Amino acid sequence: MINYNLKDYAQKARQAVAEGVVMLENNNVLPITGKKNIALFGRTQFNYYKSGTGSGGLVNTRYVTGIYEALEADDDITVNTKVRKAYEQWIEDHPFDMGQGWAQEPWFQEEMPIDSELVDKAKEESDIAVVIIGRTAGEDKDNKAEEGSYLLTSTEIDMLDKVCGAFKQTIVLLNVGNIIDMKSIRKANPSAILYVWQGGQEGGNGVLDVLKGNVSPSGRLADTIAYDIEDYYSTKYHGDKVRNYYVEDIYVGYRYFETFAKEKVMYPFGYGLSYTGFDRKVTDIEENKFQVDFKISVKNTGDVAGKEAVLMFVEAPQGKLGKASRSLVNFAKSELLQPGEEDILSLTCYKYFMASYDDSGVTGHKSAYVLEAGEYKFYLGGDVREAVLVGSIVVPDTVVIEQLQEAMAPVMEFEKLKPVVKDGVLVESLEKVPLRTIDIRKRRNDNMPKEVPYTGDRGFKLIDVKNKKVSMEEFIAQFEIKDLMAIARGEGMSPADVTPGIAGAFGGVTDKHRHFGIPKAGCSDGPSGIRMDCGTKAFAMPNGTCLACTFNQKLSEELYEYEGMELRINKVDTLLGPGMNIHRNPLNGRNFEYFSEDPIVTGFMSAAQLKGMHKYGVTGTIKHFACNNQEFNRAMVDSIVSERALREIYLKGYEIVVKQTGAYLVMTSYNRINNMHAASNYDLNTTILRGEWGFDGAVMTDWWAQGNEEDGPSVLKHTAVMIAAQNDIFMVMPDAGKDSATDTTKEGLDHGLVTVAELQRTAKNVCNVVMRLPVIDRFNGNQTEIDKAIANISTEDGETAEEMVLIGESKEEGVFNIEPIDTTKGTNNIYLLKCGGGEYHMEITLKATGGNELAQIPVSIFKDRGLVKTITLTGADTEYRTEKLELGAVLGATSFIKLYFGQSGMDIESVKVIRDVTHEELLKKIEQRRQSGEAF
Repeated sequence: MINYNLKDYAQKARQAVAEGVVMLENNNVLPITGKKNIALFGRTQFNYYKSGTGSGGLVNTRYVTGIYEALEADDDITVNTKVRKAYEQWIEDHPFDMGQGWAQEPWFQEEMPIDSELVDKAKEESDIAVVIIGRTAGEDKDNKAEEGSYLLTSTEIDMLDKVCGAFKQTIVLLNVGNIIDMKSIRKANPSAILYVWQGGQEGGNGVLDVLKGNVSPSGRLADTIAYDIEDYYSTKYHGDKVRNYYVEDIYVGYRYFETFAKEKVMYPFGYGLSYTGFDRKVTDIEENKFQVDFKISVKNTGDVAGKEAVLMFVEAPQGKLGKASRSLVNFAKSELLQPGEEDILSLTCYKYFMASYDDSGVTGHKSAYVLEAGEYKFYLGGDVREAVLVGSIVVPDTVVIEQLQEAMAPVMEFEKLKPVVKDGVLVESLEKVPLRTIDIRKRRNDNMPKEVPYTGDRGFKLIDVKNKKVSMEEFIAQFEIKDLMAIARGEGMSPADVTPGIAGAFGGVTDKHRHFGIPKAGCSDGPSGIRMDCGTKAFAMPNGTCLACTFNQKLSEELYEYEGMELRINKVDTLLGPGMNIHRNPLNGRNFEYFSEDPIVTGFMSAAQLKGMHKYGVTGTIKHFACNNQEFNRAMVDSIVSERALREIYLKGYEIVVKQTGAYLVMTSYNRINNMHAASNYDLNTTILRGEWGFDGAVMTDWWAQGNEEDGPSVLKHTAVMIAAQNDIFMVMPDAGKDSATDTTKEGLDHGLVTVAELQRTAKNVCNVVMRLPVIDRFNGNQTEIDKAIANISTEDGETAEEMVLIGESKEEGVFNIEPIDTTKGTNNIYLLKCGGGEYHMEITLKATGGNELAQIPVSIFKDRGLVKTITLTGADTEYRTEKLELGAVLGATSFIKLYFGQSGMDIESVKVIRDVTHEELLKKIEQRRQSGEAF
């Protein structure tokens, strides 16, 4: 069952990168065959972006194979050394700019101006020019419609014009996490254009496979590429500091363009070229009450092997609600087909996914998913524009697919987009959005849980509940109020007693909890692989956008089986991912973590990841629930959105994952949704998630989130209203057992904002999750078959000599004071050499250099190879503070103290390593204890 082999892991990731590459143009230059000399342009050849930044990108890897490294290692390709040397010389005076702190990294690196002489000489020596353009992005800062972000810089445009003008064959590779402006690239008229995304540590190898034709490209765009950023309807409603009005409603991405503005599309949703050709046809259609099933023949009609993704869209009748001209209902991907080979794919189009949510009652069925009367046409294709009509069904009368209840409707008036027919054509119009009509407080009071009478400690342990010896109610009845309050607190960053360097822990966060047999479960970022801030290495995954463009659920599941194994080996119980927010607009800085503008793609691809991890007993925490569609002021901004758009677009992916996989951990977003913070939103966390979807797990906040009462101000650690909403865990506290005075739970109990019964419900939710995670068996010494299989597997490598930076030796008196340390270069390993035995402690004085309050800036202190502590500052920690760490005993001549920086943005004023006990005194203490039989 367990086959954790890093080479196999890398190969699967490499395959995913190759299948995610989207080839937009190819004028007889690809694939590259035979022996070729390639002139490589663009400074991104020196800084391949494996991922974006922030918590979703900080994975410490053993290696990263960029595009240059992959080309250089290939036997058939020679990289032009003169061009390469010109860049190397220029970069000596223009080094990589790490920025200053969390979310302060520039989204691009300064490009080298190139002169015509360099290009002309390269043309004489080289067969092909490859131009690499790179972008990163991440937490706390969005992209902007300006040079160096969404737009190309003038230097990049000049480079493209000169190279494409000189070379007959030029290939442009876009090493980005998100789509960028394509006008300047198209204008330069290169022979080929490929989005290669951010491919993790195997990114360059996956790109090489496509360039050489070892893999025929089969990636398809998971987003629409329009001509201008202003063409996206959401652009004018994106990026406000206070409120974002989702005026486009359900008409996101291709749903807008195909309905209203086809002429604004440069490359449609689902577009992607191949080295071969395919014939697609429907061979069978069957309809029943719940679905329409298609059998689809896919045949390779070309000359090389390849895979083909097929997408099924539905065109619904406009009816009274108004519909998008095309909506994706399902997709599938063939196996690798040899020339002439055929594959039969099965596609199920659920009527639930074809239905529309009536939030106004205009169909006569308010708060219901309905199929309005009329003909529903099905279109099959590789992309939304080329899809052809392959069948239809007729609904004679409007049908209620599911009757629900009003939930999360807006309270602020605004208008939303709706199509109307004018002269036989759909045109834009606006209609008022239905507003909230229900009382959320009454709904909560009507559904209040029943309090379990307190019994005191009866000796029941959580393992007894798992083994069905006692009920969860009997177990929870043992908890005092302080135990109930504490279990709603998570710990982090880098909490004690779990895997070093991870983001947080929850469950058994106090001694009393552990007395009851509740272990502390560990959670780690994130969507790009396991983040361990102490420097432990992990596998860096292709980003979410890249995986979405594979349209290959099976491949994503197989890749995340390896991720599941890696989590088990590292004793991490849940990955904080996948990220599932919709690409509402290309300017969202965190789109690289997410999948697509389409909720079906988002849901199915996310579900595949969870299915893979679940095979090894671990899980993912799906996030950010919901509408985290911009990074600017993400902690406070209010997403003003109709109930229909919420259900059909922004919640749909989460619904798919919960129902398909039994997902049991969710992370809420920072933002407000229709005036209520997600973490304190009762309808989000209880009415919809649990009541409608059947979710039976636990919900946690994002780190240091805020909550609010109805119409109330935003309050940090407002745990009373969060627990009442059934957001079970506030992340994070430095010490969950000692933080009762800094959250609002006790005050909320006194004033009726939360009840004991709701606290007990949270305790049940958390304990139910902990019982499902591997930590329950580790805690109780139960070795499962998986544990036995991975017992001797290690994913960690030792440090190399190159990683050691010796900055001094301790003085004879045993005190060593280091002058201020420069952390602006980001991740560094700094060693202090400490001579002589004895007992030591360290005093480190440090502060954050500013930035967003949600910043995470860690430094890990090691004694030899053992982690002493990871100190994580936030952006609010701008005053110097001194931390004291006990380093313990040193026996022998030397010991190394290492400081590992996981992120720039920290100012260390001084570090003192102080000898408290001399070596001679230490030896005497050891002898005394030995003689008395006392352990040392």
